[in-house]
Amino acid sequence: MSRVAKNPVVVPSGVEVTLVAGGVTVKGPMGSLTQPLSADVAVEREGDALLCKALLETKQSHAMSGTLRALLANMVVGVTKGFERKLTLVGVGYRAQAAGDTLNLSLGFSHPVSYKMPEGIKVETPTQTEIVLKGADKQRVGQVAAEIRAFREPEPYKGKGVRYSDEVVTLKETKKK
Repeated sequence: MSRVAKNPVVVPSGVEVTLVAGGVTVKGPMGSLTQPLSADVAVEREGDALLCKALLETKQSHAMSGTLRALLANMVVGVTKGFERKLTLVGVGYRAQAAGDTLNLSLGFSHPVSYKMPEGIKVETPTQTEIVLKGADKQRVGQVAAEIRAFREPEPYKGKGVRYSDEVVTLKETKKK
């Protein structure tokens, strides 16, 4: 059995969990998230905890029970505290500006890059070279951060580009004559 699935997901007060045949819905102060259930896994509620159990004795079923438990735990954290991802712009003239639900980037191209935020994601720019993404869905926050980073990934010689704030870019040595 999955060792991850053995641990129950504790549901704090103020969070409402709805179990239906096709999925699980978690509502809290930061919003509402829905996760479809696999046919191999059952979710049970015992008091203020959720348990994920594999219905079949297969490797796939046990793996899915651990995966679903981790997804449910992320949903509970997301609707209570939310998730945050920070990006940093490194390069001369690289700037970011948040205007409502649009992020305007100047990344050294001949044109400005405009990125519209998906629903449920908020963007802030504390300084011109910092971007802070916030949202309840961990996967969606990470995906948006990856899409913004893909506009200008850090290059290996000078380290210029959009990088995660905790990312370490190893610089290569330039070619010698």
